[in-house]
Amino acid sequence: MNGLVVLAAAAPPLFAAGLAVGRLLARRTARGDTGHGTPVERATFHTLHTASLAAPPLRAGLTEDAARKAVRRLRPLFGTAALGLTAEDRPLAWDGPGRHHEDAVLDRVRHVLDTGRTQTFTVACADPDCPVRRGAVAPLTVDQRVLGTLVVLGAGGSASAVRATEEVARWVSVQLELAELDRTRTGLIEAEIRALRAQISPHFIYNSLAAIASFVRTDPERARDLLLEFADFTRYSFRRHGEFTTLAEELRSIEQFLELVRARFGQRLQVTLQIAPEVLPVAVPFLCLQPLVENAVKHGLEESVERSRIGITAQDEGATARIVIEDNGIGMEPDRLRRLLRGEGGPATGIGLRNVDERLRQVYGDDHGLVIETGVGAGMKITIRIPKYRPGVHSTPRHPGTGGG
Repeated sequence: MNGLVVLAAAAPPLFAAGLAVGRLLARRTARGDTGHGTPVERATFHTLHTASLAAPPLRAGLTEDAARKAVRRLRPLFGTAALGLTAEDRPLAWDGPGRHHEDAVLDRVRHVLDTGRTQTFTVACADPDCPVRRGAVAPLTVDQRVLGTLVVLGAGGSASAVRATEEVARWVSVQLELAELDRTRTGLIEAEIRALRAQISPHFIYNSLAAIASFVRTDPERARDLLLEFADFTRYSFRRHGEFTTLAEELRSIEQFLELVRARFGQRLQVTLQIAPEVLPVAVPFLCLQPLVENAVKHGLEESVERSRIGITAQDEGATARIVIEDNGIGMEPDRLRRLLRGEGGPATGIGLRNVDERLRQVYGDDHGLVIETGVGAGMKITIRIPKYRPGVHSTPRHPGTGGG
């Protein structure tokens, strides 16, 4: 059974296993081995700590590597015999005795995959020293789909052994469901970024190339510089890796974007940047500021004949970085803005604002969505507060020569 994970023994349920460990510690206490805390306290801590170490590998999904790592963490919770994990009827890893019972085990695994119910069975073995005489198989389910099984092999078949199999299977299933949610969330974020890229592509790229072309004869050096800015901007915007970037990289992309806009509108665009150096390394969601600046350009320049002023500030506020993007454009009626943020403005209307708002809330919580101040003819001020340190949030470094693509 190449790869079936076998853990030690039919114990009580994973977290209830602390009771069994408690009995063991009680015996140690009788021998004078007291340690720290009561036996139940030490057993509870040991169980919870072991479970917390076993959880991260399983959050990667039901893979051989994840199963192998999780088994090493869970094994101390069990006493005798063995336990295995399969993906459908394919063994993932193996650790312990009973490998020669592969056929019998896999027959039961297939039955559980078909029925979705826990099965118990006896194991016939001619070897008098073989510790495997009975077994139990429980399904691993995510969204009512059976992805694999958990197999317990041992000498006994008590009711507690069956309950242990089912409880550990439920716990593993929860970790696999969280892994599925992580993949879904990542897929949604990638889809949202693709939507932003689709918005950037046709309109902006066409106008930028047209502006560059207008300088080819009159100012070749200017055309060359703009073409390099355009290449760097598109390389960054369409890079294929990294959910996060640094504020410095996002601001650099915005500077390139605004340089290309100036090529079209000249002196009509005035930009002011006030950036605290302390916040430049802060990790931010990829393409979280550029759509907001593009929105400011759209409402300040493309829909107005006046000179447009755009201000971008980033300040250090201790645990957070405060970023403000402000324009003097045509503004918006607040009720219309609320509808756009709810996705009620049509398939393309307000996609940038809504996209950024939703991604910020997904990553940092509802307290960190966009704060927008606006009114008809009053311009727009957008404030973002980014936690400077957040578990699981880190930027993907760009490698020299690749441009992040």
